[in-house]
Amino acid sequence: MDILNKLAECVEFGKINKKSPYPPNMKDQDGADELTVQALEMGIPADDILKKGLVVGMEKIGIKFRENKVFVPQVLMSAKAMTAATEHLKPYFLDGSVKRKGVVVMGTVAGDLHDIGKNIVAMMFEGNGWEVHDLGTDVKTEDFMAEIEKNPDCIIGMSALLTTTMLNMEKSVNTIKEKYPEQKILIGGAPITDGFREKIGADFFSKDPQGAVEYLNNLVAV
Repeated sequence: MDILNKLAECVEFGKINKKSPYPPNMKDQDGADELTVQALEMGIPADDILKKGLVVGMEKIGIKFRENKVFVPQVLMSAKAMTAATEHLKPYFLDGSVKRKGVVVMGTVAGDLHDIGKNIVAMMFEGNGWEVHDLGTDVKTEDFMAEIEKNPDCIIGMSALLTTTMLNMEKSVNTIKEKYPEQKILIGGAPITDGFREKIGADFFSKDPQGAVEYLNNLVAV
């Protein structure tokens, strides 16, 4: 479908709506906002709009970001385009006609107030069809545990940007795994390494958002 390709392009290049001046080469063209409305009016299923349009665009920007071909501002523009489109799909999420892949609970660990990296990863997850519960920054272990109680099949994503708060990440992972040994936990952040992930018993570490997206998608593909 031509309109779904256009939609993917708008997300990839961050074209939010017709009046948005960015990117300059798409000036005065319909953006993700208008094209989503048009696709729904054409009778294209909301699920197809998400999976064959929006998700395709987010995957492309994710790969470019991993390869350092684009940077944080471009990813944020793509996320804004994605958000504008998904506003029109919300009723379909609620009535169950668009199935989410699963629930991811995100948070920066206790004592850490950094959230740009976490926010980008959360946007990428959402853009790839996951339902994200973002607990924000300075998230205590019991807050993660409360979300697991509410969403037993959820996946936990933890971020730390300070070497001093890596200790809190370790405590949170240990406490959660003690009570829920099967709980999947992803970790990330500038000082984190795969060696640290192994040491604390988390399930996955990725240095870029796309790696985390691929890990999640593989979990549901099994």
